[in-house]
Amino acid sequence: MLTMSVMQGLTGFLAGVAAGIVMGVVSDIAARLRLFRSSLFVIDGNFLLRSLGIQSNPHAVYVTGIPVHLATSGVFGAFYTAGTSLAGLQTFSAWLTALYVLLLWLAMLFIALPLAGQGFLGGKAGRSTWLEQLALHIVFFAVYYGMLQVI
Repeated sequence: MLTMSVMQGLTGFLAGVAAGIVMGVVSDIAARLRLFRSSLFVIDGNFLLRSLGIQSNPHAVYVTGIPVHLATSGVFGAFYTAGTSLAGLQTFSAWLTALYVLLLWLAMLFIALPLAGQGFLGGKAGRSTWLEQLALHIVFFAVYYGMLQVI
C-alpha cells in the first residue's frame, strides 16, 4: 500500500509540475498583456527574495519565482495523489480532484496571497485578483487532471 502511495505521489508531483508550468505561463502572459494584475512567478519570486532579505530585480525575481512556483505545484500535486491513495479514495475522480483544486484556490486567497504580501484575497494586487486566481486554478485543474490520466 505504501509503495502504491509513493508511486501515486510521484505521478501527482509530475502532473502538478506540468499544471504549474501552464498555470504560471498563462499568469505571466496575462500580466504582461495587462489582462491580469500580477504574475504568479513574480509573486513567488518577490516573496522568496523578501523572506531571505535579498533585494529584488526582475532577473532575480524570475530565477527564484519559477522554481518556487513549480516546486509548490508539484508538492500540492503529490499531496493530492498520495493522500487519496493512502485514504483509499478514488484518485482519478474528476469531482474529487476539482474539490481539491477548489480548496487550493481558497488557500491561495486566504493564506498564500496574504503571506506573500498581497493582502486579503490578493486585494493589494487588484480587486479582481480572486477572479484571476479562479481562472488560473481552473487551468491548473484542467492540466493536472489531464496529466493524471496520461501519466
